[in-house]
Amino acid sequence: MHLSFRGEKSFEIGKISEGFLSRKLEEKKMAESVVSFVLDRIVPLLEEEVKLLGGIRPELEYIRDELQSIRGFLRDADAREEREEAVKAWVDQVRNIAYDIEDILDESMLILSPQHQSHGFVGSLQKSAQFLKHWRPRHHLATQIQDIKARVCDVAERRTRYDLQILDQGSSSNSTSYMWHDLRGDALLLGENELVGIDKPREMLIGWLVEGESRLVLVPVHGMGGSGKTTLVKKVYDHQRVKDYFQHHAWINVSQSFKINELLRDMIEQLFGEIKQPVPQGVDTMNEIALKKIVNEFLQQKRYVIILDDIWSITVWEAVKYALPDSNCGSRIMVTTRSSDIASSCIEPHGHVYNLESLDPKDSWSLFCKKAFGQNSCPPELRGPSQNILRRCGGLPLAIVAIGGVLSTKEKIVIEWEMVHRSLGSLLESNDKLKSMKNILSLSYNDLPYYLKPCLLYLGIFPEDYVFGSTRLINLWIGEGFVRDKERMTIEEVAESHLHELINRSLIQVVETSSEGRVKWFRVHDFIREIIISKSRDHNFGAIAVEHNTKFLEKVRRLSIHNTVDNVPQNKSFSHLRSLLMFGVETIPKSYMSPFLSNIRLLRVLDLRDAPLEKLPNEIVNLFHLRYLSLRRTNIKKLPKSIGKLQNLMTLDLKGTNVRELPSELFKLQRLRYLLVYKSGFKSEPPIFKVFGFYGLVGIGSLVNLQELFFIDVNQGGVVVKELGRLSKLRRVGILGLRREDGPELCSSIEKMRNLRWLSVESLEEKVLDVQYLFSPPLLQTIELIGKLEKFPNWISLLHNLKRILLVGCTSREDPLEVLQALPNLTDLKLADAYDGYELCFKTGGFQTLKILSLSKFERLKLVRVEEGAMPHLEKLIIAECKMLEKVPLGIECHANLKFFYFKDMPNEFITALNPSIQLGNYWRLVNWRDRHLEGHSVRFLQQDFSFRQPIIRLPYKDMYLRCRWL
Repeated sequence: MHLSFRGEKSFEIGKISEGFLSRKLEEKKMAESVVSFVLDRIVPLLEEEVKLLGGIRPELEYIRDELQSIRGFLRDADAREEREEAVKAWVDQVRNIAYDIEDILDESMLILSPQHQSHGFVGSLQKSAQFLKHWRPRHHLATQIQDIKARVCDVAERRTRYDLQILDQGSSSNSTSYMWHDLRGDALLLGENELVGIDKPREMLIGWLVEGESRLVLVPVHGMGGSGKTTLVKKVYDHQRVKDYFQHHAWINVSQSFKINELLRDMIEQLFGEIKQPVPQGVDTMNEIALKKIVNEFLQQKRYVIILDDIWSITVWEAVKYALPDSNCGSRIMVTTRSSDIASSCIEPHGHVYNLESLDPKDSWSLFCKKAFGQNSCPPELRGPSQNILRRCGGLPLAIVAIGGVLSTKEKIVIEWEMVHRSLGSLLESNDKLKSMKNILSLSYNDLPYYLKPCLLYLGIFPEDYVFGSTRLINLWIGEGFVRDKERMTIEEVAESHLHELINRSLIQVVETSSEGRVKWFRVHDFIREIIISKSRDHNFGAIAVEHNTKFLEKVRRLSIHNTVDNVPQNKSFSHLRSLLMFGVETIPKSYMSPFLSNIRLLRVLDLRDAPLEKLPNEIVNLFHLRYLSLRRTNIKKLPKSIGKLQNLMTLDLKGTNVRELPSELFKLQRLRYLLVYKSGFKSEPPIFKVFGFYGLVGIGSLVNLQELFFIDVNQGGVVVKELGRLSKLRRVGILGLRREDGPELCSSIEKMRNLRWLSVESLEEKVLDVQYLFSPPLLQTIELIGKLEKFPNWISLLHNLKRILLVGCTSREDPLEVLQALPNLTDLKLADAYDGYELCFKTGGFQTLKILSLSKFERLKLVRVEEGAMPHLEKLIIAECKMLEKVPLGIECHANLKFFYFKDMPNEFITALNPSIQLGNYWRLVNWRDRHLEGHSVRFLQQDFSFRQPIIRLPYKDMYLRCRWL
């Protein structure tokens, strides 16, 4: 059960003031991110002392110094109210200059990049020819630099000329700040009859407060903006059990612009006022230490509850925690925040975190109907449009209430409601109720540090309801240059930390995590996406061509083409473009790509996955700055030799294409970090699922910066296997076609890959996989071994970091469980035709961390036993194609944590033994999945389950679910 609202009052109060305060920093922070990005380009360029800079070096140094001053000015910016428009105009100018500097730097790299030249007389001629060729562009570049220098000088002077004073935000004390706190207090006056679905979360939180241990305990409540955290906690705080249990109570509104002294004075006034005593003399002039001492002495040996509402920084908790004593009296502190990181940090050393999630579909529908229609039902003709609108709310109470309020004023006709659904983006800008909601949701964006803003804005170029892959997004960010190196971290690790920071701030939603605990898929709430698009438009960050009449600003820097290229006029210049992505484009005229690509020389990211391309356009290999190239699932069959010209390429994604051979010129790409060249499909009869990679060639070892390599077919010989040992930076690698005689050489190469975390090895045509010779393995977290094993590798028992293992076709006489059961971090075990025995036994004390177990294609397996104490944390069990297994694993019914039990193509005796009386509601009894058919015709698809996008059926079986996929 989740919290929802009937009234709008809680959302109306305080929005305008909060939105006003947050908007004052928004423009400056985005400009700061652009300036910082440009400085990150200039500073290394100057530090490297590139000789080719020649006479423009002093100008670049001057520009660098001025931008550093401007960035410092922007970082401390909090303009006075009366100067807001002037400051906004000034910031726009700074951002435009920064963009232009970026363009010039990229153009200069095209002109000044060193060219390969011969020696002697021929070399001299080439040098002269190059000088003549680039003389005019160099002269133009110098002129541009001079112009930029003048503009930077002018914008710096303009700040002083028009007295654009910037007050430090920590010292600001204008009345607006106080108005926000007063209005926030009014938002807590909602009556009990205005709340829906509050009982269960309130009772849980009350239990955490008044029950349990006597030591001080923290209870943070976190969730997305607009989810109702403050209102829920206020109802807990006001409950009679809480009032009676604690001797002292205080509710402190923190918000973004908190001041620790004012916060402590507020606490003192509440604590002394509750017992009707005057506050100590001199409180108004006391420093922080003295104020903390008063609070601490007052609360000694007392049972108290303190609420810290709306914390945006862990600094708040760090500043106040020493004022709140732990006298072992059962005191409690509650915190509300949008950040899960802050929530987790607050509970140290003791506490409970409550994540207030979105409303479930039933409560969302009920709330929507009450707001839109004033009753619990919806007119039949409006049900479809209503559900479409509600789907965009994503279970967020704030959005449901705001949109329901807007719809309550509309005529109850279908065309009117469909228009609201289509125009929600523009309504966020024009409708007062939706603008207030947008201001609240925008607070999380405005609070972002400068380096995260472009990372979040980049999500706006993807289609609505798009499910993102984390690796893809990380590589796109890196390709764009949004991620900077940090000491002792790879650039990928820095990017992943950015992703987690956005997740922890409730700006993106996790859809699926891997068995290793890594985020695999995520999405953006529709209204956060609308805010992102709005910000992108305001800052000229990017454009989406989703309609034929799409309006483009000048100097478009990122372009996303949806559905058809006809949405982009061919006469439009995109010479400033840095990213081009296509989604759902089914046809591309032959005359379209060449002129379009010829006009975007500064492109860094080109993502054409799923585009109808059969040949790589020649113009792509001339994109000197290109760092990210995805041709995934296109019809490309071959790469040209000229691919070696893309000297800055970092990601090459050819997954799902028919490319099997790579030109040797590709091995010149020394900056390449991700090389994905493989396709999966079925082979032979009966069909066998197989992965097809690219044929490894001598020279692959020159790609020394590779982080990921999938899948390389090494059946050409041992030289290629030996060269893999040079790829010491590899973190993930997939190897196919390994010959038995190359096993020892591969083991030697793997031992040199000390950064390797993910290893997949498949033998040649299901021959023997000889990998016994790995004596000092890297810190592997995932292993996939596909092929026959004469002896189970002993080195696997050394992998204490191993989280996931897949064994396929091993047909070993040795029981693999004997080695695997003691691995301390193993969470995911998949065995397919991996054992030739009749019985598998999971012994007491084994597999203490296992959560997922899959057993399939065991030809002779007749019995599976699970002893008491084995696999205590098992959540998911999968059994498939075990023809001799006629009974459910013995002892599995005792596993209280088991949530899902999947099975496929099992004998009828297995299903009968499972439970002969299972009925699917009004469906027929569950039948064998061998013939891929369900008796009966109704199959329910759970929209919120992103892990399995096939029709599925759920049915209860004791305390677990039997869940079967239509495969």
